[in-house]
Amino acid sequence: MNVITRKRGLAGLALAGTAALFLAGCAAAPEENDAAEGASDFKACAVSDEGSWNDKSFNEAAYGGLLKAEEELGIDTDDAESQSTDDFEPNLEAMVAANCDIIFAVGFNLIEAVNAAAVSNPDSNYVTIDGYVEDPSTTNLKPIIYSMNESSYLAGYLAAAYSTTKVVGTYGGLQIDAVTDFMTGFYNGAKAYEAETGEAVTVLGWDPTAKTGLFTDGFGDSEGAKSISAGQIAQDADVIFPVAGGLFSATSEAINESGKDVVFIGVDKDIAVTSPEYADQVLTSVLKKMTDAVYDVIKEQVDGAEFDSEPYVGTLENEGTSLADYGTFDDKVSDEIKAKLDELKAGIIAGDIKPLG
Repeated sequence: MNVITRKRGLAGLALAGTAALFLAGCAAAPEENDAAEGASDFKACAVSDEGSWNDKSFNEAAYGGLLKAEEELGIDTDDAESQSTDDFEPNLEAMVAANCDIIFAVGFNLIEAVNAAAVSNPDSNYVTIDGYVEDPSTTNLKPIIYSMNESSYLAGYLAAAYSTTKVVGTYGGLQIDAVTDFMTGFYNGAKAYEAETGEAVTVLGWDPTAKTGLFTDGFGDSEGAKSISAGQIAQDADVIFPVAGGLFSATSEAINESGKDVVFIGVDKDIAVTSPEYADQVLTSVLKKMTDAVYDVIKEQVDGAEFDSEPYVGTLENEGTSLADYGTFDDKVSDEIKAKLDELKAGIIAGDIKPLG
């Protein structure tokens, strides 16, 4: 087990450099920060999934919220980085021992461990990201969840509209609800384009009715991701949607080796920004704004709110999820399609369009 519990002072140069990466584009903190002065005795902590804090995906996004809160609210932080599933339980216990006021468990895979920790430590407050509360009587565990099918529906429509072959693909890191939610929205969005235009669209990698599809052996299976991507490219897919954390890099390798004009859609973070070396292949990204969610939950506590177990649900309506900008592909997405995506977004928010079918 490799437990990392690093306390970071705001004055640390290493933190300043790291925080800048996450806070780029945010307004500078005022010189006099009353919130920071009143929050110095509050400590927020987090435990990562196996992907590590620099996975360029959901772990990093959640960790960014911790850093943002440290910078803007003046709180203390601590963390534990998991190298395997065996680390989950001891890492959560390490955060209890560190006297954390709130402990974030990042990722679906920590559900069992964080639920057990919440029951064993009723005086500690926990947040499960992409998780749920197993026992409704547990009042010290709050889920952060997302309706990722909503923004993925927009991505599916965009993929079908952009595709010249009218074959698009998707695959997941694991067949779990937090992953297939993206894939189902993507499938239905692509099929919505088919229904509207009359152009047949083939979606490889996921059948939401049969609940069968293509998945890697976890979020670290680069070989599997590359093999699936190459197979979909061989079947004429020219847009691929990897719902597998940082495994988009393996999809990029498959694209490069194919020599074909293929793009992919990122997940969780704006991959064209966080990994600019892939920007010329990233059509857009489906954003899960975990940085904002983590920060918002911490700020509520710092501001004096009583901890509760009511879920934080990120949607298109509250901007907890969205599509990223089109980056280098902006001039290749027509104004007509952009307007259509705005129309679909409004329909989803109004409840007139059901991304899950």
